[in-house]
Amino acid sequence: MRVGVGYDIHRTRRGGPLYLGGVEIPFDLGLVGHSDGDCLIHAIIDALLGAAGEGDIGQHFPPSDKSLKGVRSTVLLKKVMEIIRKKGLRVIYVDSVIVAEKPKMAPRIPEMKRALAPILEISEDRLSIKAKTNERLGEIGRLKAIACWAVCLLSEE
Repeated sequence: MRVGVGYDIHRTRRGGPLYLGGVEIPFDLGLVGHSDGDCLIHAIIDALLGAAGEGDIGQHFPPSDKSLKGVRSTVLLKKVMEIIRKKGLRVIYVDSVIVAEKPKMAPRIPEMKRALAPILEISEDRLSIKAKTNERLGEIGRLKAIACWAVCLLSEE
């Protein structure tokens, strides 16, 4: 068994779109990023790469790579899953948390699970996504950023 942890934070900006967990969420703020800024997927990617001993998201998808500008993070996650499979590993479980003051994430979690579980090649009951606020503290509390954490468990096949 292998365990990995991932973290990502992105600043917000006026205008959309806001992507989290592979889902577009209607909101007046979007996330700043080289890709679509989906910090939940980015945290999951870092957890997967860490558990596989393969570095981090920036090593595989550097911001200097112009071909990745605006790419959907689901595409990056699919590429990471290819790395996982080639190493003879499989995902057993992913636990994650979104830290955002707004918008309310809980109603969107089932949709996020439907989007991500097939890519991760796990059932939805093996993917946990939780949503928390930052109690109006710091940059997240002032709607200036959204952060995500993820932990994954991989197994050698």
